[in-house]
Amino acid sequence: MALAYASAMFPPSSSSHKTWEDPSFFKWRKREAHVPLRSQDTLEGALKYWHERRNVNYLNSDTAVWNDDAVRGALESAVFWSKGLPYAKSLSGYWKFLLSPSVESVPERFYDTHFDDSNWAALPVPSNWQMHGFDRPIYTNMTYPFPLNPPFVPADNPTGCYRTVFHIPKEWKGRRILLHFEAVDSAFFAWVNGVPIGYSQDSRLPAEFEVTDCCHPCDSDKENVLAVQVMRWSDGSYLEDQDHWRLSGIHRDVLLLSKPQIFITDYFFKATLDDNFSLADIEVDVEIDSHKKDREHVPTLSIEATLFDNSGLSISIDAGLSYANAVNLKPKPNPTGSPCRGFHGYVLGGKIENPKLWSSEHPNLYTLVVLLKDANGKLIDCESCQVGIRNVVLAHKQMLVNGCPVVLRGVNRHEHHPRLGKTNLEACMIEDVILMKQNNINAVRNSHYPQHPRWYELCDIFGLYVIDEANIETHGFDDSSTFKHPTLEPIWANAMLDRVVSMVERDKNHACIIVWSLGNESSYGPNHVSMSGWIRGRDPTRLLHYEGGGSRTSSTDIVCPMYMRVWDIVKIAKDPSETRPLILCEYSHAMGNSNGNIDAYWMAIDNTFGLQGGFIWDWVDEGLLKEDSDGSKFWAYGGDFGDTPNDSNFCLNGIVWPDRTIHPAVHEVKYLHQPIKISSAENMLKIENGHFFETTESLDFSWVLHGDGCILGSGPLNVPTLAPQTSHLINMELSPWFALWSACAAKEVFLSVNVKQRHETRWAKAGHLLASAQLCLPQKNVFVPNVIAFSSSPLVCERIGDSVTICKNNAWKIKVNSQLGTIDSWKVNDVELMSKGILPCFWRAPTDNDKGGFFTKPYASRWREAFLDNVSFHSSQFSIKESPDNTVEFSTVYYGVPGHLPKPDDEASESILFRVKMVCRIHESGDVVLDYEVHLDHRHMGLGGDDSWSPCVHEQYLLPPTRYAFSLRLCPLLPTSLCHDIYRSQLPS
Repeated sequence: MALAYASAMFPPSSSSHKTWEDPSFFKWRKREAHVPLRSQDTLEGALKYWHERRNVNYLNSDTAVWNDDAVRGALESAVFWSKGLPYAKSLSGYWKFLLSPSVESVPERFYDTHFDDSNWAALPVPSNWQMHGFDRPIYTNMTYPFPLNPPFVPADNPTGCYRTVFHIPKEWKGRRILLHFEAVDSAFFAWVNGVPIGYSQDSRLPAEFEVTDCCHPCDSDKENVLAVQVMRWSDGSYLEDQDHWRLSGIHRDVLLLSKPQIFITDYFFKATLDDNFSLADIEVDVEIDSHKKDREHVPTLSIEATLFDNSGLSISIDAGLSYANAVNLKPKPNPTGSPCRGFHGYVLGGKIENPKLWSSEHPNLYTLVVLLKDANGKLIDCESCQVGIRNVVLAHKQMLVNGCPVVLRGVNRHEHHPRLGKTNLEACMIEDVILMKQNNINAVRNSHYPQHPRWYELCDIFGLYVIDEANIETHGFDDSSTFKHPTLEPIWANAMLDRVVSMVERDKNHACIIVWSLGNESSYGPNHVSMSGWIRGRDPTRLLHYEGGGSRTSSTDIVCPMYMRVWDIVKIAKDPSETRPLILCEYSHAMGNSNGNIDAYWMAIDNTFGLQGGFIWDWVDEGLLKEDSDGSKFWAYGGDFGDTPNDSNFCLNGIVWPDRTIHPAVHEVKYLHQPIKISSAENMLKIENGHFFETTESLDFSWVLHGDGCILGSGPLNVPTLAPQTSHLINMELSPWFALWSACAAKEVFLSVNVKQRHETRWAKAGHLLASAQLCLPQKNVFVPNVIAFSSSPLVCERIGDSVTICKNNAWKIKVNSQLGTIDSWKVNDVELMSKGILPCFWRAPTDNDKGGFFTKPYASRWREAFLDNVSFHSSQFSIKESPDNTVEFSTVYYGVPGHLPKPDDEASESILFRVKMVCRIHESGDVVLDYEVHLDHRHMGLGGDDSWSPCVHEQYLLPPTRYAFSLRLCPLLPTSLCHDIYRSQLPS
């Protein structure tokens, strides 16, 4: 019904009906979703194109930029991605731009060819307009950035008007012209030469329109005018309530594509492996698009496809292109003898013996080239892509990739650039992949939407398992008692299904994608059932994921909870009624001081059948570069742009900074994810190869022995080549370090074992540290000495008024204030070491976690309300005595009260917050030993682990509320003294 009245409502001002507030109207004149089209003209050109696209490694990440230079870099990347394609043209560059405060205030007929845009600003495309001074970024987690009233959006709806011009190359004469928008946020209308060409929603997937009849002939000198109207908010925004920055505009590239009158419009590569993975049955489902007047010629055309082993391809300046190990795919006949029809069009097929399988460890790729020829064998059209042969299936409590229960050591990744927002750069995406690979991350969940097409190519090439997620999240409906979640409403069903269909159809040929996801945090209902049914029918070669509805619904092949506690995931894994594997879609929330108990998760995952990994939330801190009033720049978060509502710094929860500098937690992540495990038990060193497909043949093992902080020895470690999932034991007494340890006098000995790559790989240089471990070897009996040396020389103690002076031979002198119970002065050789007394302090600077707490009041707020940050201490019960052992001891009791209150009149006053007893012993050596007795409060957030908002520090990390005593010793040292030497001098010989 929507399509029937679409033309009557276009342009938007022609009708009172607001199409961008109609859930049933989400596209008009938009071509059906399909794989990315390359529009190549020869088979050789296709092979050379992919050879160059694969020619990337860790060195490319060196050119990643995270500052203002990225604006130019984004334009260069957009041009680079269409380089080498004779029938593709990027329209990236500076377009004319005007931001209107609402749809109603858009200049009338701004899309007309002769409209005067000379006073408009220039805006780079692709970009988010908020990142260039128009409007403001908004960060909110689950609260919608406008009042919840579906499907309506505010009348004050910032609307971007774009204009640019283009020419059709003369070489494109007689061909069809397609206009391809990679992604536009959130909804848009488009015109070419004043003619409406279409409307689209879905901010993270392409919109493609045929514009052949709208464009001036290619042999004409006339410019074609492209106009685009982008609404910041639309009914589609209700399906896009993800936890990230809300940014608008044409944020991915815009392309012109040229195609023949009859052309390849879609194809689907599928490989079925036998039980031994030694024979692959290949199918390619091909769809042809033909102009109405040319459809009678379709039966005379032929379709061919060839699969090229990339390892057999070579390109040189002199010899050109050569290839080996190519497999030709032919049309599969049906029982009647005519070509077999598939889901869309015709099916080609063939077989490959001993195929090179794709996995994260071995990302082997083939180049698929599909050719369309006329009756005389002349090439009409050519399309190509990279494909991998691999098998993904469910077994009992396991997900198997090529027959192995691979463990997903993953992260969630938003598309984020601190200067550009949602716009992508080639080198920056490569840096993300490189950092992940170098830190033993093998999987990524595209949270929470399909990402840039090049991202998938890089994951194919470098080897990362991917969960591809539909652009659907309706989290903000959770708190509504008025409106149902869209998944429960039939009016939203088609819009939701369209987002899933478009994702699958665009990305279906990528080997890296092993799981499809229906979206994130959108409750659960009939619309999800519909979406899962469509995917299972369209693509049974992958698994399905969806956390909503409790993570265990019939619409998910994986139990995929978020932030579930360790004991609960173990309980589910051991539940005999649950036959699916459990993979945490989000865990170890990396906000503030975080990832505290990630080791507990991996202890469970590594030792519990049915647990198969998880995805840390999340990869990058989503700070945006902002200039302060003094010209300095900083990474801003929610509220820094005057945006309301906002969720403050809840967007800063990555394990890398916005410029991809790693957080300290990354070292822990790398260690826990490392594929080579090193451990010791019962005088044996155990080395395990945790890879599923890779041997240790290309790895070098070495050891270093440390004793009391000094290197005692080092050398290579002889480890035989270990097959995947095997181990090797080394007897400590037969090891090269055993003799060194036995002979040394060190009291603390550590053995470090390092595992490095012998050769350069695509993602790291030779010598890259892949895995490491440090083991504390068994210690000898250790005598902990009393480092205070007594002598017969007496102390002098003199009391004058409120001051007590204690000294020895004028070598040192200590003054004590009896009123405050503190040391006011401590001199050694007339050098002042202390000029102010030590008072109790029970204020810890709040961590970011202490400020959190969605469901209860944050601890930091409670502490301030209790005046812990502003306590005044008063003393009483001061006493002092000299002892026969040549020490002087004084004691006092401190009473802490809120700083704005006076000293309490008596010790039972309700204003007293703390009571602390301190005993100070001064030895003849000048050492001062302070003994404290205090009652500690055990309520705090500590180091975030499970998440960053629940006040739930686990019991084993807490100090129970009781009385505690502790001591502090202060020792006077000469400037040349070393603590290590002082300690060792006291050891018995």
